Amino acid sequence: MSLKNKKVVITGGNGRFANVLKQTKNNLKIYYPDKKDLNILNISSIKNYLKKIKPKYLIHAAALSRPMSLHDKNISKSIDLNIIGTCNIVKICSELEIKLIYFSTGYVYEGKKGNYKETDPLKPVNNYAWSKLGGECAVTLYKNSLILRITMCEKPFIHNSAFYDVRTNFIFHEDIAPKVFKLLNIKGIINFGGKSQSVFKFAKKYNPKIKKISCKKVFGRSYPSNTSMSLKNFKKI
Repeated sequence: MSLKNKKVVITGGNGRFANVLKQTKNNLKIYYPDKKDLNILNISSIKNYLKKIKPKYLIHAAALSRPMSLHDKNISKSIDLNIIGTCNIVKICSELEIKLIYFSTGYVYEGKKGNYKETDPLKPVNNYAWSKLGGECAVTLYKNSLILRITMCEKPFIHNSAFYDVRTNFIFHEDIAPKVFKLLNIKGIINFGGKSQSVFKFAKKYNPKIKKISCKKVFGRSYPSNTSMSLKNFKKI
């Protein structure tokens, strides 16, 4: 199916990832509403905006992410933005028959054995991941949807140190952006990310001066150390 001139709405229009998407060349008509135009906590706001634009696709990137500690200190905000806000988006996309693409996280997996497949059992590693899984539950009810489990960050790597004993699939926003639009017609759940490696190895490639730090020393030995995912299905696509 040709995507030329198809309308796409991206929630979180002023967010970090949306700002990278704006630099990506494509043949789509893309709309980046801010909170004033489309408030995910207000059903009427969502419905009115989408009825006006009439998009074929909606990429739901609006979310509360970091600092991770905020999801422990203010669970109300975490629930509102990541769970209730997503539920509202699902309701209206379902009503208006708009294809929904939801950004989840690789941290929904237990994080012990690594190389997780999309069909593996889920056990989120922290409150942030629980809030994203809450959003997944709503999205899964709507069959015209795609859930992308991604572990992404902005470039350059913002920290001065990185865990050498945590393995994941970190990928920069700018490396994800061109690929997202190629997945618009896929449905289901897809693991989406970069090479499986330690956070330190990922970061050191772009910052040779970055320092090693132990996750076990910071968070204890029980903290999940391998949330890496199998990207087999993504590579097929």
